[in-house]
Amino acid sequence: MADALSVIPAAVLRNLSDKLYEKRKNAALEVEGIVKQLIVSGDHEKINAVINLLANEYTYSPQANHRKGGLIGLAAATVALTSDASQHLEQIVPPVLSSFSDQDSRVRYYACEALYNIAKVVRGDFIVFFNQIFDALCKLSADSDPNVQSAAHLLDRLVKDIVTESDQFSIEEFIPLLRERMNVLNPYVRQFLVGWITVLDSVPDIDMLGFLPDFLDGLFNMLSDSSHEIRQQADSALSEFLQEIKNSPSVDYGRMAEILVQRAASPDEFTRLTAITWINEFVKLGGDQLVPYYADILSAILPCISDKEEKIRVSLQTYLLFDIQVARETNEELRGMKADPAEGFDIGAILSVARSHLSTEWEATRIEALHWISVLLNRHREEVLSFLNDIFKTLLTALSDPSDEVVLLVLEVHACIAKDEKHFHQLTLYLIQNFKVDNSLLEKRGPLIIRRLCVLLDAETVYRKLSTILQGEPDLDFASIMVQALNLILLTSSELAAIRDLLKQSLSNDAGKSLFLSLYASWCHSPMALISLCLLAQTYQHASSIIQSLVEEDINVKFLVQLDKLIHLLETPTFAYLRLQQSIAFKILQTRLKTVPPYSFSGEQYKRLSLGSTSLEGNGGSQPSDGDISEDPHNMHDGMNFDSGLRQFEHVQLQHRMHTRYQAQLRYSSVSSGKELERPEEPSRPPSSQEMNRPPSVLSRRGPGQ
Repeated sequence: MADALSVIPAAVLRNLSDKLYEKRKNAALEVEGIVKQLIVSGDHEKINAVINLLANEYTYSPQANHRKGGLIGLAAATVALTSDASQHLEQIVPPVLSSFSDQDSRVRYYACEALYNIAKVVRGDFIVFFNQIFDALCKLSADSDPNVQSAAHLLDRLVKDIVTESDQFSIEEFIPLLRERMNVLNPYVRQFLVGWITVLDSVPDIDMLGFLPDFLDGLFNMLSDSSHEIRQQADSALSEFLQEIKNSPSVDYGRMAEILVQRAASPDEFTRLTAITWINEFVKLGGDQLVPYYADILSAILPCISDKEEKIRVSLQTYLLFDIQVARETNEELRGMKADPAEGFDIGAILSVARSHLSTEWEATRIEALHWISVLLNRHREEVLSFLNDIFKTLLTALSDPSDEVVLLVLEVHACIAKDEKHFHQLTLYLIQNFKVDNSLLEKRGPLIIRRLCVLLDAETVYRKLSTILQGEPDLDFASIMVQALNLILLTSSELAAIRDLLKQSLSNDAGKSLFLSLYASWCHSPMALISLCLLAQTYQHASSIIQSLVEEDINVKFLVQLDKLIHLLETPTFAYLRLQQSIAFKILQTRLKTVPPYSFSGEQYKRLSLGSTSLEGNGGSQPSDGDISEDPHNMHDGMNFDSGLRQFEHVQLQHRMHTRYQAQLRYSSVSSGKELERPEEPSRPPSSQEMNRPPSVLSRRGPGQ
């Protein structure tokens, strides 16, 4: 310090700390001249002493004016040193950097000015201090004083110029510094960071793309900034990087895919669209790198397919539609990729994502989730079936979806699964149980579901399975309702035309007979359904016998409603062939159907109307061409014993009558609670399983009939 005092006059030192800027400036010029003289004389010790004096006694002084003078003095000394300045940077730069955090805004301002002048002299030599300078500039970019901000911007531009022309800049050391600051919310800092990212990316020798995963999330975060300018700058930077990705032979798609998946769920529309756009390109370009991320990507794009809020600004409508379009396109691209489990393709994870989106409120998303399950079933059936326990219940529940399109797709998935008998049984059993729990589902969706299954799984197979299950259905009321629904579908749906044709050949064709017999047992739950089945099979005398077997208790409001429906069905194209036939049995049957009264037939009526008896499971027989079997002396037709079938029908109907009486007694008991009921003719307990399942052969019958 003594050496410095000996070369710098006391008046200069006083002026260097004066409150007036002009005096400080003139004093700094004096210092510059003194340092130049010392350089000429080669007295480096005194030069060091002058710099230390300016740093320690002035720049670090508690007096603000001293600090201001010290900063301007250091800048002046650096200007004087010119090419020799790099040897003294360790003394000069740290005090200036320390002043960037000074409480006095004017000191901060002079620090910017001083470093600007220092940088102009030393240029690339001060790159060794870049990280500290960058950190200081980052803070100053958000300074509360606009003059300091302005000075910092000038310094920032100079530093950028120096970095772009320097070969000493280390991107590896800089990236951690950048990454730490990318989530700062201050708009000035964000602008500062985006500016540096853009500048460094423009330098050919700096590989910013290789480090993109380190700051990509921060850039996406800026897309939702309240400042339009910041959003625009971030979007511009991202667009440039995406273009570089398209042109680059080597890109780390995996790390970035994780970021994009998270951003695709952003509540901000612009961020979401940008993320989906990136994912779309990644799916096209990433190839095998993205296979392990398929499930994550799918979880990101499925919700976007159903974008968006109903009440949106008109100006955003086109943009949001594009959002959805990109999501759909990405989904199609992803689904088109033929990845293999051996390559890391996680089928279980994909199925889990698809299953979770089957319960979303958005129809389009549910539809795409089903498409995914269908595609996986077609490509990797065995692997998908190994995860079936995880998704089967959800798929069954989806059959109650409010959307017809969803239900149809669910049925396609189920049909694919149901190629295995075990799953086919589970499906049909669930359908029946679900229809039983929710009668409105049967009424509103039953026909759609049954008809579609018949197309996908073969109508005859479906009806045989449903009939088998309904045959043992303990809920007799539901069994009757379900059979009536199946019967109506059978008689009216175009999808079931083939099995109607087959049933018409029941008396002459083994396949037709087999189908007729498989339906007969469950159709016994509904007299009208069974009668129409017999009419379809052209077993007219047996239909007549069924009508004769009905007792007064059977003919109630429900019966008459069903009868009315049957009579109307007889006028439809389905029974056109029947109306054209002129068999004696059919004419008698037609008359009976139109005149049946709401009470039982008398024994004499049965005797007059009876035309003989046939049976459902015999050993032979021949069929007259018009279906009139009264001419057969043995009452047997193509191995069908109609008499046995009639007894079976009577047995089932007896069960229904006993059930109806029991239900009536329960209702009466609830109304007359507290009063002792008269013992009814029938027991007040539900019929036992022994009684309900007593073989038909033990039931009484007035006589044979067909």
